[in-house]
Amino acid sequence: MFKNPRTAAIADILAHRGVAAGARVLVVGCGSGHEAAVLADMLKVDVTGIDIVANFDAAAGARVRLQQGDATAMVFGDASFDVVFSYHALEHIPDYDGALTEMRRVLKPGGLYCIGTPNRSRLLGYVGGASNWKQKLNWNVQDLLMRLRGRFRNEFGAHAGYTAAELQGILRRHFATADDVSLIYYCNLYRGRQGLIKALGQTGLARIAFPSIYFVGA
Repeated sequence: MFKNPRTAAIADILAHRGVAAGARVLVVGCGSGHEAAVLADMLKVDVTGIDIVANFDAAAGARVRLQQGDATAMVFGDASFDVVFSYHALEHIPDYDGALTEMRRVLKPGGLYCIGTPNRSRLLGYVGGASNWKQKLNWNVQDLLMRLRGRFRNEFGAHAGYTAAELQGILRRHFATADDVSLIYYCNLYRGRQGLIKALGQTGLARIAFPSIYFVGA
């Protein structure tokens, strides 16, 4: 069974939102396909993943359908999926509005989407990733330099993401609802530290403490 704590935290949110076994799920920007396989295993759903680069893990490809594809011009028919999931991909797509238009098109009426990106307001990033501490330190230094130059934005090549307000505004241009589930996500991910995480949410410090943000809607 495929495992990944971060994707498992998302799977818990989707399950509580009513995603049922057998649902058709599309992962946009699936990378290796590992996250798509985790969702398939945890939720017992039928998963298709697309990515602009076909660099797929063979084991994941044996569990779910993985194919090369452009998020701004998807080959799927209208209303093809019950759930559309995109995890840390939107910030890499120059025509993100085009990608979201396509996600809306292939999502069934009443279907659910879940989108996560880096938090542009964060103090530190890459905290929970699999990379070593030297890589994480280097990436945070690069982020700081981009901030000091006033270029900490996706369009300037930074791995910036969006502020929560920015991402919510973008999503509301395409979907009826956009609920910030970042606090729920981090409570799911760090179950032993839920008191601290909830305190960050209550004080407003989550705005700068959370390295990433997550929205769910329809």
